Amino acid sequence: MAEIRPLSDFPTGDRSGIRYILTDIDDTLTTHGRLTAAAYAALERLQAAGFRVIPITGRPAGWCDMIARFWPVDAIVGENGALAMRYDRDARRMHRTFFQSEAGRAAARRKLAALAETILHAVPGTALASDQQYRECDLAIDFCEDVPPLPPAAVDRIVALFEQAGATAKVSSIHVNGWFGDWDKLVMTRRLFAEAWGVDLDAVRGQVVFAGDSPNDAPMFGFFPHSVGVANVRPFLDRIATPPAYVSEGEGGAGFVELAAALLAARP
Repeated sequence: MAEIRPLSDFPTGDRSGIRYILTDIDDTLTTHGRLTAAAYAALERLQAAGFRVIPITGRPAGWCDMIARFWPVDAIVGENGALAMRYDRDARRMHRTFFQSEAGRAAARRKLAALAETILHAVPGTALASDQQYRECDLAIDFCEDVPPLPPAAVDRIVALFEQAGATAKVSSIHVNGWFGDWDKLVMTRRLFAEAWGVDLDAVRGQVVFAGDSPNDAPMFGFFPHSVGVANVRPFLDRIATPPAYVSEGEGGAGFVELAAALLAARP
């Protein structure tokens, strides 16, 4: 495994070239399930300084609509890349992009509902994620958010059941998310950049920093040279093929605040 350097090693020259900030939400922006005032203020400072700020999350469509409208962000990618939303405040219009058609989403939901019953029966102690009713495209199985934490073997069993059914499965810090489709966080981020701003993500990857904390962030850690894990990523490193380039001292939102301060300090 490549050595992960402390965030303090992030060169000033590289930090000064950052224009886009992509960040996971759960346990990256949040701390023990809560969004702190300091983390929210960091988002405001970054956007006010001219950065494009885009959460990239496994959270559901319903949450994404609220976040796109009310948070100081430029857009959001949700359900691990199944969708993106961008709110035009001047026109008071929400732009929504889905990887699947409406008919495709409906068909997939029927298959996922049947699979949910199988998983909940096969893995005692699991539950549907409390935000499942707000989801459009995936199934989220809770293994430690609102249920007592399950051991890694149980999480692996959930993943295996998804994959045996032909679904993609990704592990976050709180849920196993599964879906029938070929998307991930990176696929939808690339599409968002092209459709919203006419930007080729591959051409500007050196101007992007991504912050995350768990295995479902692996595509982003692997693609962006300037990737940052908040300190609580460390227990998951054996499950992440390409780890982040840097790691913060602080966990969760404190780590994000640390990253924001480093970027703002290097702003031209």
